[in-house]
Amino acid sequence: MEPAALPLASPRPERGDAARNRRHLLAMARLMIAEVGVEKVTMDGLAERAALGKGTVFRRFGTRAGIFHALLDEDEKAFQQSVLSGPPPLGPGAAPVARLIAFGRARIDFLFDHAAIARASLDTNQPIPVGVGAISQFHIRMLLNQAHVDVLDTHVLSVQLAAALEGPILLYLRTPTAADADRLRWRLADGWQKLIERTCTPLVLDTD
Repeated sequence: MEPAALPLASPRPERGDAARNRRHLLAMARLMIAEVGVEKVTMDGLAERAALGKGTVFRRFGTRAGIFHALLDEDEKAFQQSVLSGPPPLGPGAAPVARLIAFGRARIDFLFDHAAIARASLDTNQPIPVGVGAISQFHIRMLLNQAHVDVLDTHVLSVQLAAALEGPILLYLRTPTAADADRLRWRLADGWQKLIERTCTPLVLDTD
């Protein structure tokens, strides 16, 4: 396990009843998504399904987008934990280049699997976030350093590589069919692997 590999934030303490309500509401939201899809999940519908007052739902999440933001945050933490202590090659125990490849592939899968929830988590009154994920950048830089990549600045390189994974294009991809989405997912993952392999392969100069 690598306790310093990712800068995980400490969760804010919750009262026991508040924590139970939050877990219950998120579990009910996931059931509703599985049954009727993201688009049909509403604040009123969630309150009815969870058998809680509407005020409880509004106090907990604030807006409909807040429901999906909380779901995404929960899944992000689970993803981070799999990077910290899951089985290799995503987790510790594999060579750094193998972990870089596995991280990118897993991250692309995560973004595709959560695209609808991620879009629904955006507040229409706020600008679309375009920043590079700090956690991805931190992890990529750590693995680049472990791989002894022959570059002057692994900080800049980690920003560029993280942007290839966290760019809005991955979040807002829309394709006509599920088959097209699956093909695009594979192409992006395969492209990431080739990018990492070429980045981490020492340059051999032709001296003839």
